[in-house]
Amino acid sequence: MNENEVLNIFKDAGALLEGHFLLTSGLHSPVYWEKFRVLQFPKSTSRLCELIAQHYRDQNIQVVAGPTTGGVILAFEIAKQLGIRSAFAEKDGNTRVFRRGFTIEPGERVLIVDDILTTGGSVVEVINAVNKLNGDIIGIGVLVDRSDQKLDLGAPLFSCLRSAAKTYKPDECPLCSKGLPLVRLGG
Repeated sequence: MNENEVLNIFKDAGALLEGHFLLTSGLHSPVYWEKFRVLQFPKSTSRLCELIAQHYRDQNIQVVAGPTTGGVILAFEIAKQLGIRSAFAEKDGNTRVFRRGFTIEPGERVLIVDDILTTGGSVVEVINAVNKLNGDIIGIGVLVDRSDQKLDLGAPLFSCLRSAAKTYKPDECPLCSKGLPLVRLGG
């Protein structure tokens, strides 16, 4: 599957929105990727996860970990395709932790996955949770990398689609200056 086919999955699901949006990072953007409009369809989700699984198939990954909420679905599906286990890290104040019996063993080879990458905040929180348990992060896989600059996350990054989108700090947002209503969709 190529990037145009990936983009079409998002477009066909109505997941690529235009307007004035408040992102989880606190930044504003004229574009919002509503990944749950895609993740509600197992066939589409499986196809996207297959791209990430194929990219890392020969890396001897032992566990796939993601942040709550979208990362749970992706970690499960990619782990299923790789024939290994999955885990997820939940918010605990300003960090993420593994709970509910999920853990990472010291030296365990970990693939971190997430849905949409903008600033890398959620991924960094999972990286920190894995590092705290002395896991070995082999790579990071995301559905869409919408970051406006290349992020150094300390491990190779693979994205199904690279689609940089403008983001603005709230006090520098031209959409706010125009008086466009700010919409918060995610959480």
